[in-house]
Amino acid sequence: MTSFLRSLTLLLLLLNPFLLIIYLIDVVEKLERLQFARVLVRAGLIASAVFCVFAILGDAVFASFLQAQFASFQIFGGVVFLLIGVQFVFKGPLAIEMLRGESQNLAGAIAMPILIGPGTISASVIIGKRHDALTACAAVLLAVLASVLIMIGLKAFHDYVRPKSEPLIQRYIEIAGRITALFVGTFSIEMIMQGVRSWLQNF
Repeated sequence: MTSFLRSLTLLLLLLNPFLLIIYLIDVVEKLERLQFARVLVRAGLIASAVFCVFAILGDAVFASFLQAQFASFQIFGGVVFLLIGVQFVFKGPLAIEMLRGESQNLAGAIAMPILIGPGTISASVIIGKRHDALTACAAVLLAVLASVLIMIGLKAFHDYVRPKSEPLIQRYIEIAGRITALFVGTFSIEMIMQGVRSWLQNF
């Protein structure tokens, strides 16, 4: 049970709904609460399906289907994360809105690259190595569900507070977003270094 909780917590920390809600602030402001919940649930289902595939198949997805090493994915994912972090430092939440684009399928655009990223996919592979397929998928589903519910709750809190303290909220978003970008950049460098170390072990 302890191992299960560790796996669930690992993915939940990487999903980090308190960070994701800042990335999605433009969507939070544009959509009504019920619309936001529906879009987020669909995005969560898409992300859960992808995470379960990686949890069950693990490294085989890279070795057999992509014919590449997992280390290569870590390096590339770290570079992508680094670019997002740098953009966020200079442009704030607008950076994520630009990356997501004006997609007609908002749920899919939120699922990738907001929920489905190098860190969460790596965590899914690790969870799959720790548990059997059913337990791994249960950990993934619970982590995604918890993240979605927290973000829906944060949306409700935002809608309640915004009319009274909109300037304060905007200030918080700007500051928190740029501080968070520092952690994203740090995590991206760590991913690159882990990928390089794993790749060098082949020689």
